[in-house]
Amino acid sequence: MPGPHARSTAAPSPSTERARDLLALDLEELLAEADGLRRTVWGDRVSFCAIINARCGVCSEDCAFCAQSSRHDTGVEPYPLVGAGEMVEAARRAQLGGARRLGIVTSGPTVSDAELGRICRSVAAIRRETTILPCASLGELSPQAARRLAEAGLSRYHHNLETSARFFPRICTTHAYDDRLRTVRVALDAGLPVCSGGLFGMGESWDDRVDLALALGELGVSSVPVNFLMPVPGTPLAAMTPLDPEDALRVIALFRLLLPEAEVRVCGGRHVALAGAGDLIYRAGATGAMVGDYLTQPGRDPGLDMQTAARLGLRVV
Repeated sequence: MPGPHARSTAAPSPSTERARDLLALDLEELLAEADGLRRTVWGDRVSFCAIINARCGVCSEDCAFCAQSSRHDTGVEPYPLVGAGEMVEAARRAQLGGARRLGIVTSGPTVSDAELGRICRSVAAIRRETTILPCASLGELSPQAARRLAEAGLSRYHHNLETSARFFPRICTTHAYDDRLRTVRVALDAGLPVCSGGLFGMGESWDDRVDLALALGELGVSSVPVNFLMPVPGTPLAAMTPLDPEDALRVIALFRLLLPEAEVRVCGGRHVALAGAGDLIYRAGATGAMVGDYLTQPGRDPGLDMQTAARLGLRVV
């Protein structure tokens, strides 16, 4: 088993060989390397984000993990796009909870022109009335829509790749991996920074996890959300066993070390996969977390995350 790599301020380029070396480390060695890189690049800074489920359910796609797909009987109550006032109020709540960003998230493959207009007005209002940086996750994006969002003041576009190109057809059959790549590139071409990551614990291999990290590195995304499957009754993945804490920490550390300049934010399912080891996300290289509730599932009280950061000597920015 190889020992830890020597640290330097110039992080190595992502590569399959590098990933193999990292996966051969024992957990303590891996965490030490990830924590060292985090401290070198990010110091004691961490940041929090929150989301609003701005349009829920009735999604035509068949993503195997998703509670909002119309193809799965999950009991989720659908509703149309919420008003601008509700989005701004969500931003105010996020700000009070210590978040720096709010993601406006809609179910479905895309939004209509009218819905996009409402979201753009909401983004502009959030910019005017709060200190929150508005982000959005609206599905597939045309170049024109991306430009409108950028002009309204959107700070970042979110569109997960979810997993590797190889494993993706086992998770979704109603659109292709290339569709997801295209949306990320459309946002980047419009000058929007992109937040894109994955969902872990769906049955993918470590090779799939490495391939996802390398794909994100090639795209040049600036923020990588790490999500862990929370099996939802009624979905095809309902019987999956959540990742154990050691594997969850290894995933975080792997993405930190393969994507040294990106934010690595631990999001959905962290309280399920990490259980009592949740404070170790920062030792594993995380630079932030999602606070509050998720799209259809309860999350973690933002106050607990603020207390954790203070106890660990981290500075919330």
